[in-house]
Amino acid sequence: MGRLTGKSAVITGAGSGIGRAASLLFASEGASLVIADKFDTAEETAAMVRSAGGKAIALVGDAGEEAFVEALIGRAVSEHGVLDVIWANAGISGGATPREEQDAAHWMEVLRVNLIGPFLAMKHASAVMVPRGKGSIIMTASVAGIRSGAGGMPYSASKAGVINLAQTSANDLYGTGVRVNAVCPGLIETGMTKPIFDGARARGNEDKIGQLNPLVRYGVPSEIAHAGLFLASDDASYVNGQAIAVDGGLSSSHPVVRRKR
Repeated sequence: MGRLTGKSAVITGAGSGIGRAASLLFASEGASLVIADKFDTAEETAAMVRSAGGKAIALVGDAGEEAFVEALIGRAVSEHGVLDVIWANAGISGGATPREEQDAAHWMEVLRVNLIGPFLAMKHASAVMVPRGKGSIIMTASVAGIRSGAGGMPYSASKAGVINLAQTSANDLYGTGVRVNAVCPGLIETGMTKPIFDGARARGNEDKIGQLNPLVRYGVPSEIAHAGLFLASDDASYVNGQAIAVDGGLSSSHPVVRRKR
């Protein structure tokens, strides 16, 4: 039996990157999925899950819009009778707009998707989990939300908010049996980070990507998916209100000048 056998799970941002890797992994561990993305690549992911023998239904919509989030969770309950896990993974980078060119509308859009989206997932998922006395809510934050140096201001602020949201939600759900945690990826090769990787490769600097962390490499989506699998499973039954960094050790240190031994 898989670690998620008999469980129902919702994953947003499942059309690529971490969300796709999580969908494939969760399904391989026995979960029945309802997945979502703003683009129709969600159906591509669902087809990959089904071709591997798993169960997945795909919906296309905006994870920062309450009506869609409510419908997404409702579909999971109507299809599977319960909702055991939700991973609020959808997010946007906000680009690299210079400070002086950022405006309130830009900030509001990043916060809407990256922070309000996870709140909506928690709000509506907890409503169906609390009566059962159990459930796992996972949010994708970032090492950029821990300290400066890993993202732009709007993105970093939104991810700091996600970390705090996981903590405050865990306490708001005191005594319910529902757990809330965040995963904080470091530099992972996904569609969102493609410009970083493309630029480095164009300059012939690919070997320097990830050089600032102790493992001296970048990560891949499956490494984040496995952290989410742990939090979704009963193996993490006593893990709650945490922000777990999966970053090769990047967030363990303040900036220093590295000296060769």
